[in-house]
Amino acid sequence: MLLTGILPLIKNDNWTFRIFDYPRVQKLVICIALLVGWNFYGQASLESWELFLPILLVVMVLYLIVQIFPFTPLAKRMVQSTRKLEGGPDLHVMVMNVYQYNTDYDKVITLLKNENPDLFLLVETDHHWANAIAVFKKDYPYFIEIPLDNTYGMLFYSKNEILSNKINYLVDEDIPSLETLTRLPNGQAVKIFSIHPMPPVPQENPRSTERDAEILLVGKMVKAYQKPAIVIGDLNDVGWSYTSNLFLKTSGLLDPRRGRGMYSTFHAKYFFLRWPLDHIFVTKHFTLDKLTVHGPVGSDHFPISATFTLDRENNNQKMESDPEAEHIAEEKIEDGLAENEK
Repeated sequence: MLLTGILPLIKNDNWTFRIFDYPRVQKLVICIALLVGWNFYGQASLESWELFLPILLVVMVLYLIVQIFPFTPLAKRMVQSTRKLEGGPDLHVMVMNVYQYNTDYDKVITLLKNENPDLFLLVETDHHWANAIAVFKKDYPYFIEIPLDNTYGMLFYSKNEILSNKINYLVDEDIPSLETLTRLPNGQAVKIFSIHPMPPVPQENPRSTERDAEILLVGKMVKAYQKPAIVIGDLNDVGWSYTSNLFLKTSGLLDPRRGRGMYSTFHAKYFFLRWPLDHIFVTKHFTLDKLTVHGPVGSDHFPISATFTLDRENNNQKMESDPEAEHIAEEKIEDGLAENEK
């Protein structure tokens, strides 16, 4: 357990280091359980070197509490709650990794009909999913479909007019992302970046290099845009990882989870292995009305949705960047692009 806490501190992109970024709450629970067990069964004397083990576990528990604290309701909110303004919320967004081999199309369709978001993004969508979701084309006249059989397909549906759209292949020629400019009913344009990078797991990619590069490239694009924007998708990374912190610092984006809770979306089938992989990040222009993780739809992910209001007069708390963070982000982007060219 001490090793699982130390390994993520080593800035190595191999999956054996990065995978331990995910189960932070689980590590805290196990460390506390080990300390309780040691209290009843430990035999170490004050002179024994073994006494260092429970001491180190206490240090690890304190460290994990500090790391988890920003994702609890006790912490300061990064995205402020919406004030009572005339006109109500401006944008209701839903993100769902449907799991390509899931055939419970009706569950997804029912949830979308009940929630009635202004726009939604479905990832891991093949042609079967594209055919099933086509029932929404009447109510969502603006859509972009990229059905793929490699688990990286995307379906983007919007009630609001799409002013422009670009399909990007930022790092891998087989993994698309979307850059979509939509116009809200009040006339305000909002850019939506939709991504689903490859996870750092042995069966997909043993390194996080390309995933990190894609996430940080999108952050760079958001920073250059300087106007209201939202980043949505299954990022295959948790909100508290080193890469996520770097992403927030260098992009100026905000995480509505911070100061509210974990809102874990994966794994839907194992309650003891859950962490937040699906995200909705926003620029400083938005306040939050509601953030919800929905019930199971047959996937290994839970859907997540959020409702936002455009309110420039807010007290949102973004992370401040610095030259070192900018330099590290550029290095990671260059490494990811170089890795893909090999």
